[in-house]
Amino acid sequence: QVQLVESGGGLVQAGGSLRLSCAASGILFRRYGMGWYRQAPGKQRELVAAITSGGSTNYADSVKGRFTISRDNAKNTVYLQMNSLKPEDTAVYYCAAGLLKYDDYWGQGTQVTVSS
Repeated sequence: QVQLVESGGGLVQAGGSLRLSCAASGILFRRYGMGWYRQAPGKQRELVAAITSGGSTNYADSVKGRFTISRDNAKNTVYLQMNSLKPEDTAVYYCAAGLLKYDDYWGQGTQVTVSS
């Protein structure tokens, strides 16, 4: 049974930081690309950051320079360090795993709220 469990969300003031974690089980983690998506109310889900099995990263333009995705294969965990948070970063954040795209398996989501 595959499980992706996110943690680290919460309420933060604009300009603050949060670190999201996603612990994976039931998959050979090191073979999977991992992505962090977010969905704000009334908006489509968007991919904000991704990391391949080899460690290459890419980011949405809206978070470049502020967010950093990383992975620890020994812990089967992917992280999203979010700095200089803005109110428009408010959303439910989901992690996902995939072999070709980052969407074979999904976590349950964690709420991030940035107050102005």
